Amino acid sequence: MSRITSWIALGLAAVLAALAGFWLARQLDSPDPQLTSGTWLPQPRELPEFQLVDHTGAPFTRESLRGHATLVFFGFTHCPDVCPATLAKLAQVKQAASMPQLRVLLVSVDPERDTPEALAAYVRAFDREFTGVTGDPQAVAQLTRSFGVATARTELPGGGYTVDHSAAVFLLDAQGRMVAVFTPPFEVARMAEDLQRAASRLGA
Repeated sequence: MSRITSWIALGLAAVLAALAGFWLARQLDSPDPQLTSGTWLPQPRELPEFQLVDHTGAPFTRESLRGHATLVFFGFTHCPDVCPATLAKLAQVKQAASMPQLRVLLVSVDPERDTPEALAAYVRAFDREFTGVTGDPQAVAQLTRSFGVATARTELPGGGYTVDHSAAVFLLDAQGRMVAVFTPPFEVARMAEDLQRAASRLGA
């Protein structure tokens, strides 16, 4: 190789290295996604350790949230209106977003009645890939508080009870960290566009 060719090769390598460094810097310093239907958090929020079970009876822990983006909603199978309406919307959002790694998780705020079997029948009515989670009431309450979700049990006049709860939907990245919050009213097209806009930041 001649001296001129060597200098050209070295120069090309330097340019490629500079471009790679520029690209990496842009990725590390990329602006937060500008969501139109939710709020992107200034910093990802780590979740505490927890031990629950999913609708198949399998253990469900913080590690279960890793490796894919997740939309999390807190509700219960006896919910008369908000929960079925929200889960129906999330099924549409999941389809419209066309993100194969996106998961939808329902965390029960009524673990006394929501057994794995009850959750299985419920979530599969909306999408067979949805996951329902329940478990020890104290463990469920701890996870609920960590998301900032408010709940209140209300006794009904004719007997029985219902559970009032926040209706927000939370977005987790592939590390299982909370990165965004969506609040009602949920518009399918806008949420799907927001998820696509945020996809590069979710690590899935």
